[in-house]
Amino acid sequence: MEWYEIEGPARLDGEIEVQGSKNAALPVMAAALLFSGTSVLRRCPDIADVRTMEEILRSAGVRTSREKGALRLDCANIGSTVIPRGPAEKMRSSVMLLGSMLARCGSVTIACPGGCTIGKRPIDLHIKVLEAMGAKIQAEDGMLRASCRNLHGVDFTFEKSSVGATENALLAAAGASGTTTLRNCAREPEISCLCRFLRRMGVRVEGVGGPVLTVSGPVRHAAGEFVIPADRIAAGTYLLAGAAVRGRVTLTGADPGEMGALLEVYQKMGGQYEYNGGKLRTDSRRIALPECLQVRTGCYPGFPTDLQSPLMAALSALPGLGKIEENIFEDRFRTVGELKKMGADISVSGSTAQVRGRPLKGTDVKAWDLRGGAALVIAGLSAGGITRIYDPQYMERGYEKMEEKIRGLGGKMYKRRRA
Repeated sequence: MEWYEIEGPARLDGEIEVQGSKNAALPVMAAALLFSGTSVLRRCPDIADVRTMEEILRSAGVRTSREKGALRLDCANIGSTVIPRGPAEKMRSSVMLLGSMLARCGSVTIACPGGCTIGKRPIDLHIKVLEAMGAKIQAEDGMLRASCRNLHGVDFTFEKSSVGATENALLAAAGASGTTTLRNCAREPEISCLCRFLRRMGVRVEGVGGPVLTVSGPVRHAAGEFVIPADRIAAGTYLLAGAAVRGRVTLTGADPGEMGALLEVYQKMGGQYEYNGGKLRTDSRRIALPECLQVRTGCYPGFPTDLQSPLMAALSALPGLGKIEENIFEDRFRTVGELKKMGADISVSGSTAQVRGRPLKGTDVKAWDLRGGAALVIAGLSAGGITRIYDPQYMERGYEKMEEKIRGLGGKMYKRRRA
């Protein structure tokens, strides 16, 4: 049995380097399959989800290695198009191999994707766009079997914005004949990152950053070296941890241009920040919530759903009233019960949670998902006494050496094990 143990309340003051983006690294890793060459991904985070994707790629014949913080992917030989059920079921991002494997090999068999329990998260949009490009996809006994003799370009409009479906369509389009136009695309920075990587592979991608993307293959060469951008969600998590304890946290490598919605909320909370020389300096010593802070999650550039739980934890520890409306995933409030064990005053009505801040107390809690686990870390840092967070593997899926970074800021967070 493993758990994180946190002694609070903490005083966070210091500087940490923001890890490479989980949500950017995974689709780029899938994209590396498109060409029989070697790609070197620098600043690729050493986290559980990346290691799981490595395991999946190795099962297909990819040779992977790490050197000085970089991940090397030698995709010269693809020996199998059947992805083992175990690793594929660990995370939702495994579904991205549908697009890249269809484009490279013409077929793939993979388990229905797993990951965090934060709602239904259907993959119907993924299947619809790939079928429009000529693929045949069947689901049976928890497995997806996809095949296509020749992927072709298409003019496709997504019924609703979807990050994963947009990424899968981009991967397939990079190996399809003709031109593909994708409309109502998600606009998250991670999609722009994938587009830049595809361009390095010789694919023409137009409209990057907007809702309409035009893609013309084929892939002409391996991408060579590519730098994974900073993780905006990890950066936001540490910013909110500092806010919860009124600390001063400097984030090296963070991109404030991708964090606009969070920084706007942070300023409304009374937080102050400046960006200079690649460093985002935050100062939460004068935090004072307005009469009622109202936040609504939304697709980028709206407030990210991945930071909804961390924000709720911060508001639980700060005097004042906050209301959070969740518009993306219906099960994002699952962590509310654990926060209440720590004394949080939270009431949920439909898709809205009302939070009244008050002192929290340390106790034993359980992480139910990646970002909910991060929220419990924030709550533990602000609470009095000892907090033990069980099932820490959820946080390890997305945060690189989280306990070390917290200790680097002055917090007392340790990983414990019992045989």
